[in-house]
Formats: sequence, structure tokens, C-alpha cells
Amino acid sequence: MQNKGLVGVCLWCAMAWAGAAAGAAPARAGAADAAQYLPLLEGRRIGLAAHHASRVDGVHILDIMLGQGLNVARIFAPEHGFGGGRGAGETFKDERSPEGIPIVSLYRNAKKPSPQHLEGLDVVVADFQDVGVRCYTYLSTLYNIMEACAENGVPLVVFDRPNPNGHLVDGPVLEPRWRSFIGMLPIPLAHGMTLGELALMINGEGWLKGGIRCHLNVVKCQNYERGCPCVLEVPPSPNLPNQRAVLLYPSLCFFEGTIMSIGRGTPIAFQAAAHPAWSAQPPVFTPRRTPANKHPLFLNKPCRGIDLSSLEINDLCRSRQINLEWLVEAYRFFAPAFFNKQFNYLAGTDKLRRQIEAGMTPAAIRASWRADLAKFMAVRQKYLLYPDPAEP
Repeated sequence: MQNKGLVGVCLWCAMAWAGAAAGAAPARAGAADAAQYLPLLEGRRIGLAAHHASRVDGVHILDIMLGQGLNVARIFAPEHGFGGGRGAGETFKDERSPEGIPIVSLYRNAKKPSPQHLEGLDVVVADFQDVGVRCYTYLSTLYNIMEACAENGVPLVVFDRPNPNGHLVDGPVLEPRWRSFIGMLPIPLAHGMTLGELALMINGEGWLKGGIRCHLNVVKCQNYERGCPCVLEVPPSPNLPNQRAVLLYPSLCFFEGTIMSIGRGTPIAFQAAAHPAWSAQPPVFTPRRTPANKHPLFLNKPCRGIDLSSLEINDLCRSRQINLEWLVEAYRFFAPAFFNKQFNYLAGTDKLRRQIEAGMTPAAIRASWRADLAKFMAVRQKYLLYPDPAEP
């Protein structure tokens, strides 16, 4: 792998460690626990599904596994690519790693491994750093890998990682009509689970096609107590450059389904919401081209809006709710030409859009989620591997 010098790594680590609880043992990814996974992998031909954030103490999981003498025969890459430099929504072709290992793109027309991709493999390992939001596509990629493994009789081992939004369970539950690659499961927008726990839920609830089940092992995290802050070694995607962006993502991802920019092409991506015509707000940013944002919305145009880039990390961690006030405020200024076709797929329902258009308050909208969230929480409890945080 040897992908060093990733922009933002040092800043990310400094910010994450600055917010960590003094004296608390840091959470460790499942990939750090070789004693758990080596018996499952030694002597086997391995397919590794991973990305740039699949690291332990700065070392990529591919380098770790090769150093252990494991036979990594094929690599599967999700959105943003194996090296992490691809932009949001940017498709890419198959390639090879510097070691000559074939890399299969799982972010083009076929987002699922084919039988040919799995041929000759004895096991697949999935190691993705997620952020706990349904529309973040690493979860969808994991689902597709599980289904492919189940269909082809290949065992799957999930190296679990902490969820930096593990304290948050909120938002509308996805309805089947709005199922897409940015929302495949009937879960809330913010689910408060790790990918390992979600894999157990997918299997246990029979959510794979035809109710088939994947032969699954989850290598658990160490010292993880579903709270906040959570230390991540590197940004999990190019437009979540720091811990604040990750914590704001559950609230600001809705803006991707509107006319607004959330700062792609700026240093404060997912820490602001702005538009050139929002005259009621102060200037916030001017989007520019970057390697991961080749065509950002409102390129080179000064945008005015809500700047959240100075919000305190601890305040965001204490919040157990998605913020709807920012979305409702922007809608009231730009109505009716505010939403686009993607909004219902991000929300997982058309109810949220209709509620906002009808003038419902954020409190009333939130109240409409309670019954579905209560049902989800009852199911969720069966699959938790780590304790929930205490109520504030």
C-alpha cells in the first residue's frame, strides 16, 4: 500500500486526540487484534475489501497482512478508491496495487463482486472506517459484499471499527420505495452501530436477497464504548476532513439533496451550508477545484450561508439529535425551488420533504420519527457488541 502523506492526517489526529477523554484507554480497531483474526486467515487465499483509512497505528491493513505472511490475492475498493483520492461519486476502473495485487473497483456500474471476482478465494476480509450514517456508501458496499459471499459460499470476516457517531440514533427510517445505493437498509439515517454490528443485523434479520445468510465472523474492537469523541487515524473520505465534519455529517448530508453547497472544494466541507443567492446570510466560502472536487457546486462563486466550522466538538458530542433547524431555515428562504430528486433517497422517505414544505416545525417532524425509532431500537439491541452511552 505505502500510501503516505495523506492530506489532513496530522491535523485529523491532533484534533481527535485533543477531544479524547483524559486517561481513557483508546478504542482499537479489530484490525489491531491479530490473535482474533489470524486463525481465520492463515493458509487461505484472501480477498481484502479495504480503503485508505483501513489503518492501525499509521500502517495500512494490507501492509500488516502481507507482513504477517498472509496471502492477499485480490483487493476490493469502495467509493473514493483504495488510495482514498477519488472524489464523491467518481467511478474508477480496476487496477493493481504497487505489490501487483489486482484491485477490483466496487464503485462503477456493478457495485458488487461477481462470481469471477470471488473465484479461487477462501475468505474475504472487509475493513472499512464508517461514520454511522446510512447514506455513507461503505455500508452499502459491505452489504453487497455480504450478498456476493453468501451467494458464492465464501466466508466473510469483518474487521470492526468504532463508529464516531455511535452516540447518535436518530432520523427517519428508510422505506423500501426509496431504497438505493445511498440507502439500502430499513434503518434510521443515524443508526449508532458499527459495521460489524450491522453485518450481524443484516444476517440476523434476513435482509440479504432471498433471506440468504453469509458465513460471518466479526473481529471486535477493543475498548470501544459507543460514545464520543472517537479517535480516527485519517479522514474516512476526502470531504470529511476532520472530526467536526464527521459529527456534522448526519445533519448536513440532507443538504446534498437541495440547491445548497455544503462546502465541497473548500477547507470546511460538511461544516457549512451556503448558496450565492442567500442574501440573508454572511459570506462563508468560495468553492475551488481540488483533486477530490474537480467540479464543485458554485465553482469560484462566493457563497453565503451558515458557518458551523467553529462549533465546539464537545457540544456536538453531547447532542443526541440530528439538527433540522438549519435545513428548515434554508428552505424558508429559497422555497419552493429548494429540493432536488436526490433528497428523498437521502432521507429514505418522501415524508420529510412533505413535512418541511407543509411548514411543520423541527420538533413536530422529530416527533413523527419516534415510533419507527422505538421499533428499530428494539431490533438493534439484539446485535450490539458494545455498550450504549449513558443518557445525558
